[in-house]
Amino acid sequence: MDRFLAPHTPEALAHNHVTENSCSWDLDQGASLNEALIAGCASYQAFSRYLSGADLVFVPSSRKDLESVLKRYSYDAIHNIISLARNTLEPGGYSRICHISEKSVKNVLDTSDNTATLLALHRPHSPEHISDMEHSTPRPIRSN
Repeated sequence: MDRFLAPHTPEALAHNHVTENSCSWDLDQGASLNEALIAGCASYQAFSRYLSGADLVFVPSSRKDLESVLKRYSYDAIHNIISLARNTLEPGGYSRICHISEKSVKNVLDTSDNTATLLALHRPHSPEHISDMEHSTPRPIRSN
């Protein structure tokens, strides 16, 4: 995770703040929620979720696909974070949070070879094995 969002980045700091102060993080700013904090945490959680691969149904094959997956993951995280908060968003806050989170995702993908690394992470390692299985002879299933 440190390769994409190092511990000193705003996203990692936001994630740490929200997770370590789960009982009071939303009350720190007074009457409204800190939009940058939510967006940063959501972006961090999106990359963390993608890296784990736990619920990745379709492996992205292009930057556009990867960005779409990461945005969807960040929207999920935004919804989860907001649902736990006790304060409300300012008018237009949700849109601003989504925009900040999307910008964060794009910045990470634009850095170095991050896009190629993330795309290769969950790609099947042996295309020959897959093609061999497609052309193998079916075998009967024995039952007793």
